Amino acid sequence: MDKFGKILAVDDNEDILFSLRLLLKPHVEKIVTANAATSIPELLKNEEFDVILLDMNFTKDAISGQEGFFWLKKILEIDPDAVVLFITAYGDVEKSVRAIKEGASDFILKPWQNEKLLATLNSALNLRKSKKEIEQLKSRAKAINNMMNRTFKDFIGNSAEMQKVYTSISKVAATDASVLILGENGTGKELVARALHNNSNRVDEAFISVDLTSISESLFESELFGHTKGSFTDAKVDRPGRFEIASGGTLFLDEIGNLPMPLQAKILTMLERREVTRVGANKPIPIDIRLICATNMPLHQMIEEGKFRQDLLYRINTVEIDLPPLRERYGDIPLLAIHFFQIYAKKYKKPLRGFTKDAMKRLEEASWPGNVRELQHVIERAVIMTETEWINPNDLQLRSVNKASEELDLDNYELDKVEKTIILKVMKMHQGNISKAASELGLTRTSLYRRMEKYGL
Repeated sequence: MDKFGKILAVDDNEDILFSLRLLLKPHVEKIVTANAATSIPELLKNEEFDVILLDMNFTKDAISGQEGFFWLKKILEIDPDAVVLFITAYGDVEKSVRAIKEGASDFILKPWQNEKLLATLNSALNLRKSKKEIEQLKSRAKAINNMMNRTFKDFIGNSAEMQKVYTSISKVAATDASVLILGENGTGKELVARALHNNSNRVDEAFISVDLTSISESLFESELFGHTKGSFTDAKVDRPGRFEIASGGTLFLDEIGNLPMPLQAKILTMLERREVTRVGANKPIPIDIRLICATNMPLHQMIEEGKFRQDLLYRINTVEIDLPPLRERYGDIPLLAIHFFQIYAKKYKKPLRGFTKDAMKRLEEASWPGNVRELQHVIERAVIMTETEWINPNDLQLRSVNKASEELDLDNYELDKVEKTIILKVMKMHQGNISKAASELGLTRTSLYRRMEKYGL
C-alpha cells in the first residue's frame, strides 16, 4: 500500500490505539488517535482526515453499538463525504448491515488480521480519493457551466414555435421528470437542457453533458460507470464515471439515438436500479440524477425497425420537447443575427455598425440546414472578415441559399429526385413552415420530417 492518507482512530482502549499506531505508521502519511469520542468534533474542525476508524462501543461492557452509530451520524453531519470504518469486538451481520446503511464504509472485527485491516484501509483511502475527485470534477463542471450560461444565458426568438418551447421548459424544469429533446442538429438541444437544469432544484449541483457518439463501445462502461484500478490495461487509478459525477445534479445524454442496442440495455439497467457498478468492482454505488436526453433521430420509427428499445424510450421521455428548425421560424433570424453580431464584434474588438439591408435579406432567405449553429458560424466569420463598418452580402459565406428555388424538372422521372424537388418547391411556397407544407403535401409533420431527413434537407 502506498504511503498516503491521514487517519483518525477513536477508541477508548489505549492498547488498541497503540497497536493501530504501530501497524499503520509505516503505511500512511499521518495517524492521529483519540480515546474519547467527545473529541471528534474538535479534531474534525481542525483537520481533514481521509479515513476515520471508529470504535462502536465506548462505555464499559456496552455491546449495542448505539454510541458508535451516534458518533457516525455526528461525523457525517460535519463531513458528509467522510469515510468511516467501524471497529468492534462484538460485530455481527445485523450491525454490519445497519452500519453500511447509516453511512459507514466498512466493518472491522477485533481482533483483526493485519493484512486484512491494511487491505480494508487501502480500499477506504481509495474511496475517499474518489469522493474528493468527484467533488473537484463537480466544482469544475459548475464553474464551466456558470461561464457558459453567462455567455448564452437566454434563448433568442419570439416566434410562436419558440414560445411553445419556453412554455414546456417552464412547466417541466422544476420537476425531476426525464426529458427527451428532439430536433435537428444545431437547433440548440443542449441549450434547452441547460435551461431545464438552471431552473430546477438541482441548479447548485453539476450539469454533466455526454456526447454518446464520442464514446467507443469498448470504453462505454468505463466512461459512464467508472472503473477500479487494474480493471483493464490502462486503468492506472480508480476513476468515477459520468453518472457518478453527475449524482445530485443533471446528466445530459446527447445523441442517444446513436447508441447500439447492447449499450441501450446497459443504460436501461442503470436507470431502473438507480445505481452504477464500476468496471472491476462488485459493490454498486447509488446515484441520484435528473436525466435529460436528446437526439435528432426518429426514435419511434427506430423502435418499429428494431433499432431502439421501447422500454428505454419509456424511461427517458416522460416529457418530450420538440425544437423547431430555423427554417420554421424565419422571424427569429434577425434577432439571432444581431445577437451573434454583438457577441463577436465585442469579442474581436471590431467597430462595426451592423448589417446592410441586402445582407439581412440574404440571411432571411437562406435555408439554414445547419440551423442556429450554422447561422452563428456564418456571423462570426463575417465579423472577422468584413473590411467595412457594415456587413454586406459578400461577407456572408453561406453554404446554401434557399434550395426551394430549384424548379421541378419533369424531364427527370427518377422518383426520389422528383419527390425531393416537390418538397423543396412546397417548402419555398410556405416559407419553410413545416405544418403548412405537410398539409399541402398530404403528409403528417413526422412523415415530412422523415423525408427531409432522407434527402438531407
